[in-house]
Amino acid sequence: MVGNRSLALVLGLFLVLTLFHNPITVAGQSIPAVALFTFGDSNFDAGNKQSLTKANVPQGFWPYGKSRDDPNGKFSDGFIAPDFVAKFMGIPIEIPAALKPNVNVSRGASFAVADATLLGAPVESLTLNQQVRKFNQMKATNWNDDFVKKSLFMIYIGANDYLNFTKNNPNADASAQQAFVTSVTNKLRNDISLLYSSGASKFVIQTLAPLGCLPIVRQDYNTGMDQCHETLNNLAKQHNEKIGPMLNEMARTAPGFQFTVFDFYDVILRRTQRSLNYRFLVANSSCCGVGTHNAYGCGFPNVHSKLCEFQRSYLFFDGRHNTEKAQESFGHLLFGADPNVIQPMNVRELVIYPVDEPMREFWLPTTSSVSDSSSSSSNGYEFY
Repeated sequence: MVGNRSLALVLGLFLVLTLFHNPITVAGQSIPAVALFTFGDSNFDAGNKQSLTKANVPQGFWPYGKSRDDPNGKFSDGFIAPDFVAKFMGIPIEIPAALKPNVNVSRGASFAVADATLLGAPVESLTLNQQVRKFNQMKATNWNDDFVKKSLFMIYIGANDYLNFTKNNPNADASAQQAFVTSVTNKLRNDISLLYSSGASKFVIQTLAPLGCLPIVRQDYNTGMDQCHETLNNLAKQHNEKIGPMLNEMARTAPGFQFTVFDFYDVILRRTQRSLNYRFLVANSSCCGVGTHNAYGCGFPNVHSKLCEFQRSYLFFDGRHNTEKAQESFGHLLFGADPNVIQPMNVRELVIYPVDEPMREFWLPTTSSVSDSSSSSSNGYEFY
């Protein structure tokens, strides 16, 4: 009996010492109290577009924010994926738009802007390179080097580059497409390197969605309800195939560089092809908009757009952005999914991975669990 008491005392003391070894953690999860920074396009824009244009941005008005009755510049009916990741990280405030004045950036900021690209000079927007430079301008007065190194940097960009390329070069052959993909991914590498040289060390890179399956693309290219635009899907796949090997090389050559890759392409394709398994009745047209796929004009004052009654049954809220219900599922996958979805580790594992320690696992090519066919199993409004 005395021996059991002694053992219990030793174990209790060990537990106390363990808990107090790193006191700045999220209660119950041992997640460091760090920041979340996001970069990219409208998918991660927390309201920056409103600060870069004199026009009224539709996303600042109803029906955007419909689920929370709060149109605040985000391209959804409510929260977006980084909001959920921040919540799971224990960040008690919403990640604000960095370009808005007088916001609390103590736990991170969104530098993403709608219409952002990697190449060129987007109108009333910022390239990824310009977003990184804006981060550098704000860094000295807001975040120290140690805090930045421990924090998380999420990036989703490239869609606008390929959408613009396909629109401007409808007859581009395979050689021209490959050359463009190389230009885009090389620029992405350079911009990630710039962010790394600014002190960032933990990166979450999201692969491109199957761009040819976006409702706005189906509508623009007249694919019908059951097919996607293969040219854009192929460009997205070529782009995505370069991401993992690129980041592997950076992790092997850049001290302290850590990363993970979220397979957003397959995540969207699964929900497009097997929508009912994910409790979406409609996966090929939008909740809000006009046209064959309700993909254009949501929120525009001069467009009498249709608005679905129950947005949670839709994968897409507008022509290219997902509903809050879908965004929440992305947040869960980012934070805790298995390597078939996010690899070589999920966000939770990346955040707690020791800073400056070399990665023990790397990205590996996998066989997709989704059929390469771009046909969709959801047929618009047939369920209503």
